[in-house]
Amino acid sequence: MRYFVLATDYDGTLATDGRVADTTLDALKRLRTSGRKLVLVTGRELDDLQREFPHLDLFDYVVAENGAVIYCPTSRQEKLLGEAPTEKFVQALRAKNVDPLSVGKVIVASWHPNEDTVLETIRELGLELQVIFNKGAVMVLPSGINKSAGLQAALEEMKVSVHNVVAVGDAENDHAFLNISECSVAVANALPSLKERVDLVTAGSRGDGVVELIDKLIDSDLSELDDKLQGHDIHVGTSDDAEVSIKPYGTTVLLAGTSGGGKSTLATGILERIAEAQYQFCIIDPEGDYDNFAGAIVLGDANRTPSIEEIQSVLEQPNQNLIINLLGVNLHDRPRFFAELLPILLELRSRTGRPHWIVVDEAHHLLPSDLNTAAFTLPQQVHGLMMITVHPDHMAPAALSLVNTLLTVGQAPENNIKLFCEVVGDKAPELTPQSLEKGEALIWFRGSEPQRFRFTPGRTERRRHVRKYAEGELGEDKSFYFRGKEGKLNLRAQNLILFSQIAAGVDDETWLYHLHENHYSYWFREAIKDLSLAEEVEEIEKNANCSASDSRQAIKAAIESRYTLPA
Repeated sequence: MRYFVLATDYDGTLATDGRVADTTLDALKRLRTSGRKLVLVTGRELDDLQREFPHLDLFDYVVAENGAVIYCPTSRQEKLLGEAPTEKFVQALRAKNVDPLSVGKVIVASWHPNEDTVLETIRELGLELQVIFNKGAVMVLPSGINKSAGLQAALEEMKVSVHNVVAVGDAENDHAFLNISECSVAVANALPSLKERVDLVTAGSRGDGVVELIDKLIDSDLSELDDKLQGHDIHVGTSDDAEVSIKPYGTTVLLAGTSGGGKSTLATGILERIAEAQYQFCIIDPEGDYDNFAGAIVLGDANRTPSIEEIQSVLEQPNQNLIINLLGVNLHDRPRFFAELLPILLELRSRTGRPHWIVVDEAHHLLPSDLNTAAFTLPQQVHGLMMITVHPDHMAPAALSLVNTLLTVGQAPENNIKLFCEVVGDKAPELTPQSLEKGEALIWFRGSEPQRFRFTPGRTERRRHVRKYAEGELGEDKSFYFRGKEGKLNLRAQNLILFSQIAAGVDDETWLYHLHENHYSYWFREAIKDLSLAEEVEEIEKNANCSASDSRQAIKAAIESRYTLPA
């Protein structure tokens, strides 16, 4: 389910001449029975609303006074988002014969043509107040208070994201809360300026339009609108000056490519834009690559495995992103850990709609081709999933079958599409060998033609594997071995600290053998995956006149300029 909350205006939307029809009340009850929640967002004062509408208990929260007052019918608790109007301001309006004049807990309201007098009084008293208009109504509120602020405050109390909200209204003051919602709807009687800017206009007016919307929500979760919701697309790059993007909902991505091809740069850019759009993400990070990602909590490290309870606690907060570091989990145990974790994430999503994105790095480790399907059954459909891998052909076919969007980078990117199609049994699209420039990728939406584009990198300069490569435990296949020309030694460096220590003590002949064979730059490039370090060391290796002592110092300096090593 995508939409967990319906937020609706009252007058002119839910109500006609202040009254809500029985058919509309029945529809609200049906919506609650479907497991969804209701928020009433109105310009009315709460006392007035309670007198005229005795059914506030249908709503989980009421946002009154155009966003200034938050009320929970269950607990009967009120929360004010602004200060009460000053007596001096109210008396000044009365002295100028502003009539009608209504004073709420925060709002001061009148009607046209009193707006000029109201504005003049605000200027005379030097007050930091704003005037909001609504079909002839003139509402005065503290700066920054509107229906958007009120709805967001209510959603925060409910622990619901704006991306799981559909909102409906009819007038000028509804623009604010419609704009922040994932799907915006106007009833047929709404102002033309509002109808021009929403995702859906109902055929029915007022309460009939709300009933129509509720029926669509219950029947299809508004899935028929998914392709029309352009404003929330996640930008990934450009092709011939046209934007390339992916849908934030209903999308399952495979990001594949060779090491050094830009896979991490592309992934980081996408994740930054997901975060900027305030979609919640959870990254499962086996290698400790994302510890420096801004705006996310990191659970786990090389010495500690995060608990399921910790993970759930963080993700219960709608605006909190999470990175689950699995360095403390043995390589062979990671698929089992993920098999336990994924159902927890999907259960949370079934209750709240979040996390909106689940990102699985090194997916061939967590979802290997020999996955025990008896112990771990993948759902037939999972949206909002991005799997990142160097080896798509080493992944479980059940996982790859979920994919509807493939991003591929690096050398021979067309091969990743072919490998994918072989595993899932699709016919591969016709694609000539591609030679991608730096910063380019292919995107393939299954059923269409692959498209070459230039991806937009993120602003984050993420230093990959800093802690792990400096002091962690690289596997045997990724460690560096000082063996020498005759293979007489077998000195294993499983991180950069040990590499530097062994390098300082190994004999000159062994050191120079690996130097002249370009083994150091190769290791930094392929195992450490630090291209800039590899390129700098490669220049040192090319210098045939560089002594063992000088090359040792130069390579040590290159490492220390990027990684913090013990003194």
